[in-house]
Amino acid sequence: MGKLICILEDDAGIRDILQFLLLEEGYQVACYTTVNEFLSRKDISPDLYLLDVMLPDGNGMAVCKLLKADPKTAATPIIMMSAHADIQQMTSGCNAEEFVVKPFDIFALLKKIVDLLNLKSAAKDS
Repeated sequence: MGKLICILEDDAGIRDILQFLLLEEGYQVACYTTVNEFLSRKDISPDLYLLDVMLPDGNGMAVCKLLKADPKTAATPIIMMSAHADIQQMTSGCNAEEFVVKPFDIFALLKKIVDLLNLKSAAKDS
């Protein structure tokens, strides 16, 4: 069974493409379109989060801060995605492991995902 990636993205086109490609790569995928939907998830422990910054009912940076403050999710890698935010601002606002600017190269994003999951596995093993 593949690693679980949790996507919080309100743009259906981006979300569907990410879900399709990640499933094709052998990952399990859980998708959410709003912060409220994401925060109400139960019994899900993803191996990586992909979070959009601009959401209809909140901000992905705030979600990132919540995840990093929670001991159960603090070590889970986070990739932030945004078409509007400046990388410098995102870096100072959230302790995510990676940031990507939309539109992004899907193969570069897949490489970041693989690299972060490998780092997480290596950290667990040591």
